[in-house]
Amino acid sequence: MGDKRHANGGHGLPRRTFLKGAAAATGAVALGGIPGVLAAGQAPANPKGTKLHLLQWLNFVPAGDKVFLEQAEEFGKQMGVEVQVERIGMNDIRTRTTAAIEAKSGPDIILIPNNLPHLYTDGLADVSDICEALGKEQGGFYDLARANAFAGRRWIAVPQFVYSWAWNYREDWLKEAGWTKFPETWDEFREMGKKLKAMGRPIGQAFGHSENDPNNYVYPLVWGFGGYEVEKDGKTVVLDKKGTLDAIKYNTALWKEALDESGLSWDDASNNRAFLAGSMSVTGNSPSIYFVARDKFPDVFKVINHAPMPKGPAGRFYQLPTLSSAVMKYSKNQKLAKEFIRWYMAKPQFEKWFEVMGTFAIPPTKVWYDHPVWTKDPKLTVFRDVIKDARQIGYAGPPGRKASEALAKYIMVDMFVKAIQGDKPEVALKWATDELKKIYGA
Repeated sequence: MGDKRHANGGHGLPRRTFLKGAAAATGAVALGGIPGVLAAGQAPANPKGTKLHLLQWLNFVPAGDKVFLEQAEEFGKQMGVEVQVERIGMNDIRTRTTAAIEAKSGPDIILIPNNLPHLYTDGLADVSDICEALGKEQGGFYDLARANAFAGRRWIAVPQFVYSWAWNYREDWLKEAGWTKFPETWDEFREMGKKLKAMGRPIGQAFGHSENDPNNYVYPLVWGFGGYEVEKDGKTVVLDKKGTLDAIKYNTALWKEALDESGLSWDDASNNRAFLAGSMSVTGNSPSIYFVARDKFPDVFKVINHAPMPKGPAGRFYQLPTLSSAVMKYSKNQKLAKEFIRWYMAKPQFEKWFEVMGTFAIPPTKVWYDHPVWTKDPKLTVFRDVIKDARQIGYAGPPGRKASEALAKYIMVDMFVKAIQGDKPEVALKWATDELKKIYGA
């Protein structure tokens, strides 16, 4: 994109202009919750002692949690209810959701990651009223956000945001290795990695059973080499093709030549710590590393930059996690839960949260594309456009429970791990293909 589009930030739209231009587009959603109740002079129709329980992830950007907790408290005061926000590790959300649905008791709202709402469709309330209004008033939803939260003919969750993702790298160490620009292709990426690892500064990549980082890498790598799991019919498993095999062979070589070989045991926070500690030069991540460096590691902060995913023979793609607010069918507070979601997704509240989240969070609706937050720091602008090249899990098939099951079982991640640990690439690929066929019924 040319410099003219970025003048003044956000395609020439300063924050005040953005707010004014978008106010009318969000007014209906905002007035549908607390403002509407108060403007009508109505007392909140909630019995004394009503408690709303929301379960969400521990934010990688603590300032975002602070703002959200303040908003929850404000909502509770104005509606005359208690709002409990429970925060746990991302990897524990799935277990808690399953247990709550089976027991028909637990949180009223759960923020569910990735495409996993499809695993729980029967246990989730219809939130189409919120999503249809929000999409209409905020420029429509991105395809990825919709794919992860829409099933059949209804919305089963309200997308809150999509994780941004890019390669975080040390400009100084890349220059020492002879790279003044981040590689454009996977082949160049490998050559760069060889030099960096030889210098004792490898590339870091997680391959453990963790929700985000391993999947954010392996799916785009397969897609970039031309592989994918299933055909458009959602039935025909086609993982065992040349593109997937090439991706496995590439990664196995990359592991030995360029990657930090402790990555098999990493979770989503391991690479963050290692990068900030100076034990690696490159890692794929959201900008949370950058934010922590800004606050606590000034010497590292000065030399960090970000780059898009390298291109493979088939192109450049991303797998980006989505966090979606699901209202549980068993909840006795469904109406109140919907009001809370409608309220915190409305622009006056969402913008406060979005601004402190920085470029970590890609809003699910398109109205935010021109917001100045994206161009305030040129090193972060790359995160805005990654969603344009994102694919849903289970591509090229439709989103749904089967694709979610494959993700939940870490089939794609384990396929790469098997090859890293010594299986022939062909054997690892056959195993993964057979596992997918069990799911898709082929």
